[in-house]
Amino acid sequence: MRILVTGGAGYIGSHCVKHLLSAGHEVVVVDNLSVGHRAAVPADSLIVADLADVDRLDQLLLSRRIEAVMHFAADAAVGESVVNPAKYYRNNVVHAFGLLELVRRHGIGRFLFSSTCATYGLPDSMPITESTPQRPINPYGRSKLMFEQMLIDYAAAHGIGVSALRYFNASGAAADGTLGEDHTPETHLIPLVLQVALGQRPNIHVFGTDYPTPDGTCIRDYIHVEDLANAHNLALTAIRPGTFAAYNVGTGTGYSVREVIRTCEAVSGTSIPVVEAPRRAGDPPILVAAADKIRTDLGWTPKYPELRPIVESAWRWHRARPRGYGS
Repeated sequence: MRILVTGGAGYIGSHCVKHLLSAGHEVVVVDNLSVGHRAAVPADSLIVADLADVDRLDQLLLSRRIEAVMHFAADAAVGESVVNPAKYYRNNVVHAFGLLELVRRHGIGRFLFSSTCATYGLPDSMPITESTPQRPINPYGRSKLMFEQMLIDYAAAHGIGVSALRYFNASGAAADGTLGEDHTPETHLIPLVLQVALGQRPNIHVFGTDYPTPDGTCIRDYIHVEDLANAHNLALTAIRPGTFAAYNVGTGTGYSVREVIRTCEAVSGTSIPVVEAPRRAGDPPILVAAADKIRTDLGWTPKYPELRPIVESAWRWHRARPRGYGS
């Protein structure tokens, strides 16, 4: 297929682009490089443009005869969304809606949306299934849910086939070492801990040690970014006209903050100094996926179902490129 990938120079998007190209698809990446990296995608696939540039996107969809859209372009920092909600509603809802309208006008039949488990908010029970009530607790999660609801309506009204992947904690790096996680500022736990191992940070803060979990710290479901890329390819192929399908993407196994730190210590061979800090507002004690639906419907199986191989791939990337794509 001829696929437009918005935000394809970002962490998850670039891994998906790599996977799509290896599967034989023709890929056009649109990214404004505000957080993405030019070096993360082939130069001949990248068009530097903003989601707000509707006229340019309109021309691009027509000239490249696009058959499917994968939409990753979004702001994704929970804390920032609380203090600057306008940025999130503008980019994640208003600009995304502009893209969706272009998809409708051009008769493009497949739309795959990069959603998030943040749409569930603070679930009443674990693990989280696709039928768990979606009650987001921050503007980031609400912006993603708003667009999901738009997609449901457009699928019903205009016959667009839509799939939304609600993934959990994306982690790791490409097995061949070509792609990895490079954010500024970095907010994800595994790269933060590995930066301590590399001597780039003095310690790692653990926010909350009194949660109702075995060791008192938050538990999360870590999914390897290459497993996410495979899930996107399978979901794209399975899209049917006029339907909306949502899938959780996680391993179904949770690891605590302390377990992640211990695993990073074992993989790096380095002691990680820890500073205990108060809880952060809005952090759920446990977030773990029930991924039965994607396994059953799409035949998806994670290649990295355990934490250690995920951390090992991340460590290879960070050790080889201590300044990320600037190394």
